[in-house]
Amino acid sequence: METHDVNIRLNLLANSNDNLERKIPMLRILAFAALLATSLTPVHAGEARKALLYKNPQCGCCEGYADYLRRNGFQVEVKPTNDLAEISRKAGIPAEFQGCHTTFIDGYVVDGHVPVKTVEKLLTQRPDIAGIALPGMPMGSPGMVGEKTEPFTIYAIPKDGKQPEVYATE
Repeated sequence: METHDVNIRLNLLANSNDNLERKIPMLRILAFAALLATSLTPVHAGEARKALLYKNPQCGCCEGYADYLRRNGFQVEVKPTNDLAEISRKAGIPAEFQGCHTTFIDGYVVDGHVPVKTVEKLLTQRPDIAGIALPGMPMGSPGMVGEKTEPFTIYAIPKDGKQPEVYATE
């Protein structure tokens, strides 16, 4: 129902004295519907966040990570490249913190097999950093085979080139 239609109905109901007690609950429902209709952002309305994932053309686990993001509500575009290290470096990821793919989501870089819980934390908190990284290819991480054998340490990548610091542990 359009906001304009809701306002017309509210006016009609409010200006009529017939069965006012019956109309008050309907007024409340229509007012709530109008509030919802005007306050939803695209993400809340079910629109997937866009993710651009760069990966080595021969890497299969990167496709697994892309599928993992898709299952968690992201719209993922995968771009195979032979310049992954350079893309990661330009995004501010030091060589020793690079994973096997580099993803750009909503103004941030997400490098490696970072769990979606930490990605959502990043996108919700919106810290003043370049992004986050889970170095290497840890067994049992999203998109990887095997059992998780230890907690994953995800690092915050600063914009100023300083040393990354722990952002989250999962």
